[in-house]
Amino acid sequence: MDAHPAEPPHDCPRCPRLVDYRAVNRGAHPDWWNAPVRGWGDPAAWLCVVGLAPGVTGANRTGRPFTGDHAGLLLYATLARFGLSRGTFDARPDDGLALDGVFISNAVRCVPPENKPTPAEVHTCRPFLAAQLAMLPNLRVVLALGAIAHQSAVKALGGRLPKLPFAHGAVHRVPSGLVLVDSYHCSRYNTNTGRLTPAMFEAAFAAALAQRDVQPRSATTRD
Repeated sequence: MDAHPAEPPHDCPRCPRLVDYRAVNRGAHPDWWNAPVRGWGDPAAWLCVVGLAPGVTGANRTGRPFTGDHAGLLLYATLARFGLSRGTFDARPDDGLALDGVFISNAVRCVPPENKPTPAEVHTCRPFLAAQLAMLPNLRVVLALGAIAHQSAVKALGGRLPKLPFAHGAVHRVPSGLVLVDSYHCSRYNTNTGRLTPAMFEAAFAAALAQRDVQPRSATTRD
């Protein structure tokens, strides 16, 4: 039995391939986190940023989402630019950074080989994402980073994919009344190739901020 509906246990057994990869990393790097990465941020958040999965030398190493590899650099710089964090990001879980109105999670909590979870792994991990979103009482906007995060967030929020296609900068209203905003993932590949520029990423956050004052979901739609 899972100890918490929104968080996998430290030795979650649900995805055999990810369990095997976790064991390999634990053997090679016993001082790393090497476990499902818990969501992190402000429990009173109005915005939840949903990524793909922990990076092997990033959150899988440090234990904090988007901390320790390239993907976090743009994300945390953008949060600071919009006044959504306090303190200085130093790519360490003990750097003293705090998020203001923002929570960060992933569609898949364990690091996958080559950063590519299988559809079955995304599906298996989705109940944790759904529970985490449901446990944020002030949640109004979800910002999905990449198509896989978008797809899992749509399903976790009770939406239907054909009606809510992924597109960078797209703004969707899901059945619960929450708003889903899409962005390309802030991965090294996307930023190095120019598929995602800092200006494009900031535009996605601006779109999320523009939805901050949407009516929050009611108690009847939260369950």
